[in-house]
Order: sequence, then structure tokens, then C-alpha cells
Amino acid sequence: MQIEVADFVLSEEGRAALAELAAQPSGLNQANQLATLTRLRRRFSSEQAAGLVEVATARLKAIQQEKFSRAAEMFFSRTGLEQSSGERITAHRAARFASILPPGSRIADLGCGIGGDSLALAAHGQVTGVDLDPARLHFARANLAAYGRDNNFSPLEGDITQFDPAGYQALFFDPARRTGEGRRIFSVEDYAPPLSIIKTWLPLVPEIAVKIAPGVKYQELEDYQCEVEIISEKGDVKEAVLWFGKLRSSDEAGQPVARRATLLPGEFTLTNNDHKPPVAIEAPRQYLYEPDGAVIRAGLVEELALQIGATKVDPDIAYLTSDELTATPFARPFKVLESAPFNLKKLTRRLNSLGVGRVVVKKRGSPLDPQELERALKLKGSREVEKTIVLTQVLGVHTALICEAATYD
Repeated sequence: MQIEVADFVLSEEGRAALAELAAQPSGLNQANQLATLTRLRRRFSSEQAAGLVEVATARLKAIQQEKFSRAAEMFFSRTGLEQSSGERITAHRAARFASILPPGSRIADLGCGIGGDSLALAAHGQVTGVDLDPARLHFARANLAAYGRDNNFSPLEGDITQFDPAGYQALFFDPARRTGEGRRIFSVEDYAPPLSIIKTWLPLVPEIAVKIAPGVKYQELEDYQCEVEIISEKGDVKEAVLWFGKLRSSDEAGQPVARRATLLPGEFTLTNNDHKPPVAIEAPRQYLYEPDGAVIRAGLVEELALQIGATKVDPDIAYLTSDELTATPFARPFKVLESAPFNLKKLTRRLNSLGVGRVVVKKRGSPLDPQELERALKLKGSREVEKTIVLTQVLGVHTALICEAATYD
């Protein structure tokens, strides 16, 4: 968004127009946006009208997503909202900064965007938000004002590659992970700027956190002495953070943590244990556990197995099993009714004999498409009778498990 358009949106006239759009949210639906734009163009320029619709639409989406508690008062571009972390995640991250920094410490938010992380960090220190886009910086200042934290925020327009970290007690770095055309960037060294830029900052400011994509290849991080935290929110893996210096946590034995899975809300967390005993591999027993995606991405499935007294069903598959149901926030449980090598005809006959009329198909390590399997089953039972079919590898054999949801007491 052009800076002139952002300034107009932030003006008294622009805010009044946004309030009008918020009062008629149906006008922001895809089917009605053209009519809304046409109406707005009678009062404002085409660029101003487009800016109002973009901000109003993004604000409505932020409210629906419950991404920010004061989203109705905030300012977003479409991409700014997409790239920002939600309030739960930013508060979680900021708490770690607060745990090791004195109150009022200077923190630089590098690539601050619309100010999501600056907003959380400003509750604990003096934040400098650095971004190359002046429009985003103006939105960031307005967003911190919505929370009464703008006095703790200083915008700095500039190229991150030219940033001087001297005088700061900590840095939060959020590099661009998409191309200008919107395609995802997968390698940390292809980020803009690349992850390796922190090697020039670490000698001056050891306390650095870096937001990266959760699908990172761990071999790319072998040269970095850091903790990798994978964060999931309400069951969805959202992002990963690299923690350096004193921001990196230690386990109960005082050893630096290498990998952590954190589930929000609730602050449930699981860390690596490099001295763990081996986990047995056995056929499915009475219960099957599907670990949260953060546990899987952090490589902590075996740590979870040991914690809940479970075993694995296959060396390379992230399903766990046990005879007793042990409550854990880190996995979804299922009761295993039957398990057999996959055979479409036999599976169909068995499901029909059970009166099943509807299935939910889950898979891990199976080449089959869940939707195609649902169609191929040709179930004849009542739609009210539903089972979960888990397609996976069990001791190296392609297997179908008939399950139903289990609940923790």
C-alpha cells in the first residue's frame, strides 16, 4: 500500500469511512466488493477507495480469526495481516524476552510489519520497529496506540541489512519468507534477508529470536547454536522460532534445549531428551495416539511416547499406541476397534457389517487419497454411524485401523 493511501486511511476522514464499512460488513463480501468500491469512488480517489476496502476486509478477517483482541481498532493490509503472528503467539514470545531482560530494555523488531510482535514486546521494553515499508510502519504505530503502548514504540524506516544493532539488549528478526509474487521460500538462506545475517549481529547482541517457517529443514540449522521451538495454536502448527543466547532455555539438568514443541493456548511444552531410552515398536493396542503437529515437527514423538507410556506402531510413523489411555495435551486419542493389512474389499465388508455409513479417513505413510477411499468404500450403513479409518504403516505393512474417538476422563 502506498504511504499516501495509508495516511489517508489513518486520517479522521478515513477512520470514519472504515466505521461505515464495518457497520455494513456484507458490502465487503467478494460478491459485493465491486459495488462497494464504486460507491466509495464517488467520494474518494480510486486508490483511497481500494485502500479502505483492503483495510476494512483485513480487519473483518482479523476479527473472525480472533487473531487480535482489539482487531476492530487496528489497521492491516492484506499481506500485513497474513504475515503477522496472532496475539497469543506474540505474547508467548514476549514473555521469554521479559524473563531475561530488565524492564525497559531496548529491543529491535526487525521486519516489524504491522507491529504484531512490537505490540507484545512493548509491554515489557522500549521497541524500535524496523521496516522498509513506511505504510506498514504507520500502521504499526497506530496498532500500538490501540493498545496504549505507542509511547514504547519508535518506527525506523530502513533496510534491515544496514541495521546497526549496537545499543540494543535483544533483537527479534522476522525475515520475509515469500517472494514478491507470494510464493513460499523454503530455505532459510533464501529468506530476505537470509538467516546468516544474524552472524554479524550475534557478537554485538547475543540475545536474538528469529521467526521462521515450521517446515524448516533441520540440517540447515546445524551451524547455529540455538533452540528451535515449534508452536501450534488450537491444533494447527503456526510457526517456528529460533532462540539464541540467554533467550535459549535449559532443561531440568541445566543443559541447553535443542528442540521444543509448544501448544497454545495453555502453554503446554515438551522438549528434547537426547539421552532417552529406545521406544519399542509394537502392533496397535487398545488406544492410538495422533501427536500434535508441533510434536511431530519438533521431532519429539519418542519423548511423548515415554511420557505417556506408549510405543510406536512403526519406526518411521508418528502414531503411538498403548493399552491404557493416558491423558496428554500433546496427542489426540482414538480407541482401536480392529486392525488389519489394507484390503479394500475386506475393509468395505467389515464396515458394512458394523452398519457404518460414514467415515473420517486419516493417513500417515499411506499412498492412498482419503477422499478417493471414502468414495470407493460404498458404505451402506446409517449416516449416523461414523468411524475413523487410519491408513498407516504398522511394522512395515500398509494397514487400515478401524477406530473411534476416545476422550480423556
